[in-house]
Amino acid sequence: MGRILILGAGGHAKVIADILQLRGMQVIGYLDDDSEKWGLRLLGLPVLGAIATCAGYEVDGAIVGIGLNSRRRSVVEHYDHVFRGRWVNAIHPKSTLAASVQVGCGVFVGAGVIASPDATIGNHVIVNTAAVVGHDSHIADFVHVGPTSTITGGVTIGEETFIGTGVSIIPEVHIGRQAIIGAGASVVRDIPDGVTAVGVPARWKQAGAG
Repeated sequence: MGRILILGAGGHAKVIADILQLRGMQVIGYLDDDSEKWGLRLLGLPVLGAIATCAGYEVDGAIVGIGLNSRRRSVVEHYDHVFRGRWVNAIHPKSTLAASVQVGCGVFVGAGVIASPDATIGNHVIVNTAAVVGHDSHIADFVHVGPTSTITGGVTIGEETFIGTGVSIIPEVHIGRQAIIGAGASVVRDIPDGVTAVGVPARWKQAGAG
């Protein structure tokens, strides 16, 4: 893969740039909608301008370097017509993915990640540093799995859900869409869409509860 563009210029984008360069890819720079970043250099690479200018660059691929799930999804949906079929993955060379793991496009996999056989990682997912993805688990599109979290076997996680740092999830649990699982939580039962669950064991307030 040749010239790559990173959409976003925050901390997560820098980690992506580092991984892509470790992989021998040529990153030409970042695009970001914060005009105060234009002209800056991050890891020696320039912030070139606004994301809306992405179609004007001759590149072989791009990846969205934004940690917030909803924002990452919005950028992908706005510019998929520009980069469809050219979204690249940033997979750290010191991660371990079993041969049967299925990985989508635009995916970030950090250093020390372990993904076991027949796991599925959807499109534009973040699996952060030292997280574990168990066998036969399914992570849907636009999920963010925080550092050192453990997803055991047969777990399913719905779209745009955020799994905080150090979360543990027991086998066969289903977590819905757009949920937030707080740092250090222990998930021992299914979690519905859209709730924020915290604690050991993880608990949440049902919609409409007093």
